[in-house]
Amino acid sequence: MPRKGENIFKRKDGRWEARYIKGYELSGKVKYGFCYGKTYAEAKEKVTRCRAALLADKPVPATNNRHRFTFFCEEWLQWEKYKVKESTYVKYDTILKKHILPKLGGCFPLGISTQLVEQFKQELLDEGLAAKTVQDILTVLHTILKYTAVQFPDIFPRVEITYPKGQKKEARILDIDEQRRFVSYLQTDTDECKFGILLALFTGLRIGELCALRWEDVSLKNRTIRVSATMQRLRDYECTGAGKTKVMIGSPKSDTSIRTIPLTESAVRLCERFDPHCPAAFLLSGTEQFVEPRQVQKKLAKYTKECGLMGVHFHTIRHTFATRCVEAGFEIKSLSEILGHANTTITLDRYVHSSIEMKRANMDKLTAVGL
Repeated sequence: MPRKGENIFKRKDGRWEARYIKGYELSGKVKYGFCYGKTYAEAKEKVTRCRAALLADKPVPATNNRHRFTFFCEEWLQWEKYKVKESTYVKYDTILKKHILPKLGGCFPLGISTQLVEQFKQELLDEGLAAKTVQDILTVLHTILKYTAVQFPDIFPRVEITYPKGQKKEARILDIDEQRRFVSYLQTDTDECKFGILLALFTGLRIGELCALRWEDVSLKNRTIRVSATMQRLRDYECTGAGKTKVMIGSPKSDTSIRTIPLTESAVRLCERFDPHCPAAFLLSGTEQFVEPRQVQKKLAKYTKECGLMGVHFHTIRHTFATRCVEAGFEIKSLSEILGHANTTITLDRYVHSSIEMKRANMDKLTAVGL
């Protein structure tokens, strides 16, 4: 007679059917295998052999085998909470709740395979997510899988992850005429916000760094700006309400982002004009009340529209600064440090764009060698 819990039963056609778990679908749904026999004993013998074959490849551990992947994701996130910056934690938390847990959280860890992750990747791309976004999601997943593998020593399946390659988009920069037009606009009826955008154009500051700058960070005597903080609007993970966010001022993007930037003479004169002689005041307001990044982005959109400039975002200003520096013959190592990059490769690959004038000037050099 069949025993309770064995999942072996007699069919209407008289045969015995035995079920066993072969694996798990992307949703976490169990995938069953089936064995049939003329008798209960025959069906049980067949299913026992099938289970043994599976266990030979992936033996079930004594512990943790009852937990689904969600358990390990959440456990990993709690470990990371005290190791990373709050902005990084919020990014991890968002990726988990929005992408990884809905699709993979119901799986059992030993059921995760290369094929399953590949299917997960394709679903993300089919949803219209950018390749860079999918790369970020897969990077987090890879870290969690490494953490989970430690909980199943010697038996966790080998999972290969291939990352999608997106087309590299050429960043928007202002050409010389556009830059002159924009600077002329900003210098007309200049207020604190226009002053801040001009300063970013003269220094390559990121928008969060600009918003976090106080006048105590500016030394007119030494003609420098000290960058040591950044401002971000982050999702408030401690708040239960949907869409709740908060503004946070914290350390910059990386250690190399903490830097001292020399000021040009024109930038010094601009700062002297707006100096409120209050060290605690923010540059963008002249008071101790901050102006957050999305307010600056709205202002920038208004200014560029009135100038007839299309497709300009705040990062356009940073890219434009880097390109002008290269055109002026800037030494790349110095430029990399001014931009706050970890190495010169980032500066050259992402922030330096040759204008048509620069390309033409280099091509004209061929005349000297008879070409």
